[in-house]
Amino acid sequence: MSAQPPQLSAEQRTLATTKSIEARRKRAAVKEAVKSGSLTIFDVINDGDPIVSGMRVKDLLGAVPGVGTVKAEILMERAKISSTRKVAGLGPHQILRLREELSLTKIEPKRGRLIVISGPGGVGKSTITKALRDDSRFVVSVSATTREPRAGEMNGFDYFFYSDEKFDQMVENSEFLEWAAFAGNRYGTPAHSVEQWLRVGKNVILEIEIAGARQIRATQSDALLIFISPPSWEELVSRLENRGTDSPERRAARLELAREEMAAASEFDRSIINHEVNQVITEMVSLLNELDGRNHQPTN
Repeated sequence: MSAQPPQLSAEQRTLATTKSIEARRKRAAVKEAVKSGSLTIFDVINDGDPIVSGMRVKDLLGAVPGVGTVKAEILMERAKISSTRKVAGLGPHQILRLREELSLTKIEPKRGRLIVISGPGGVGKSTITKALRDDSRFVVSVSATTREPRAGEMNGFDYFFYSDEKFDQMVENSEFLEWAAFAGNRYGTPAHSVEQWLRVGKNVILEIEIAGARQIRATQSDALLIFISPPSWEELVSRLENRGTDSPERRAARLELAREEMAAASEFDRSIINHEVNQVITEMVSLLNELDGRNHQPTN
């Protein structure tokens, strides 16, 4: 016997109908904004709103001035995008191909922003970046390393695992935005993938050590450097001392390093206290909106 769908109460049906109507209205408003030119298709793609992300690319592309339904199908075929693809399902290569196809219409995505997250060990940087992976407004850059993979780590997702020879070659060819040695291994940020994401309007997150952040500051003047601070020094000490896998000597070294790292906070554009991960992300989004607002202020 096949399972029956759950029965909804009258109140639940009314709520579902209301949400459906609101979603349709929002999508219609977005298409109208694209049609009028107040939004570009890339503004919409990088919006991150779940209702907008559920729109079909075909419908959105058809609203672009000078495109329409027929040309939208042709452009999608050239860009190798399925006719049923939704905005949330677009990959970086597909967005790049769309950018190329639409270049003749003068529609260009606003360049994304490079965002560096750094701070002392134990402050929760990796927890923050893990949460950001699920936020379509951001892309977390994958670092390269010469260390061996740990249990459960995947090449290309957690890190790119390179040999010393491969890493040397990339350093020699200036293929890293930054790189540094840490705990006997080397870590670096491949420049090519970061540039691809920035070109299609994505905000790219780099979770790196202080030394790497200083390199980014020296070479990428428009990067936003965010220092993640603990609620208090005592709480950071507690986190570091409670790492059960560390020897007493290792814990002492981590604490000394953390003191040095905390002293670097003034070198960053903004410091955010990590009371709670979602609050940190909210502050980051607010900061980006603030910066975008400044960049679009009319000049006299």
